Amino acid sequence: MLSSFQELIDKVKKLETPPNIGVVVAEDEHSVEACIEAQRMGLVNPVFIGNKGKVVSVLENLGVKDEYEIIDVKDNEQAPYEAVKLVHEGKLNALMKGKIDTGSLLKAVVDKENGLGTGRLMTHVVLNEVPSYHKLLLTTDGGMVTYPDLGKKKKIIENAVEVMHQLGYSNPKVGCLAAVEKVNPKMPETVDAHALKEMNEKGEITGCIVEGPISLDLALSNEVAKLKNYDSPVAGDADILIAPNITVGNILGKSLVIAAKGRMAGIIYGAKVPIVLTSRASSTDEKLLSIAFASLIKMEEIV
Repeated sequence: MLSSFQELIDKVKKLETPPNIGVVVAEDEHSVEACIEAQRMGLVNPVFIGNKGKVVSVLENLGVKDEYEIIDVKDNEQAPYEAVKLVHEGKLNALMKGKIDTGSLLKAVVDKENGLGTGRLMTHVVLNEVPSYHKLLLTTDGGMVTYPDLGKKKKIIENAVEVMHQLGYSNPKVGCLAAVEKVNPKMPETVDAHALKEMNEKGEITGCIVEGPISLDLALSNEVAKLKNYDSPVAGDADILIAPNITVGNILGKSLVIAAKGRMAGIIYGAKVPIVLTSRASSTDEKLLSIAFASLIKMEEIV
């Protein structure tokens, strides 16, 4: 169990070789600053991709005099394709969004001929450190898959479980969120949640314990579970929360940060390498933590 981001960072520092992360269009000061700090901490080796003159200007604005590897690409639209090429050549172990639209970056990533697809669904997974909770909490998917059907929800769980396995969890506890803990045919998310639990019981989803439908309070509070006489190993001890759709996932994630004073780290999982895809409003701290998160994650293609 990881109780804090500091424990996550300590795990990264134990890696024999820091991974190389490519910042695509490295003209965003927060992203560049986060990478520089991550390098100083021994977490990654940054490679900056973009217009060299503009990248150097950003470094100068940050008061950085050290020399960094800069891949000079004058056309911002071409930069993500150069980054993808470097991944295929084994020169990059992760990617990070710089000053580029998310759509432009993902267009190169999902390119059918030369992209970074592995045959898996790409999903957004977020680690949250919340003061009121006793360990890091993974939430998904609030940033990639919009309105998943049952089949995609199964894949979202599988991706989240694989990530947690790589972080050292042998059998993470998964809560499929809904407004209520009972199946209601008029609430399709409860029907899906129950079906996912049954898949887990039948061995169709492995390496975890799946509970659903389960409300957020039950998933995070033993006290609430006792008051409602709700008996489940996931109650009050969830490692993973599965949102029924992107709206719920997005609101949940922002609520944990803004209202609950939490910290977060997010990546796209399912491509050949993890992708740090934080928003323009993300702090340097969030970007740094996301870099640390990405440093621990590897992806194997489906054979």
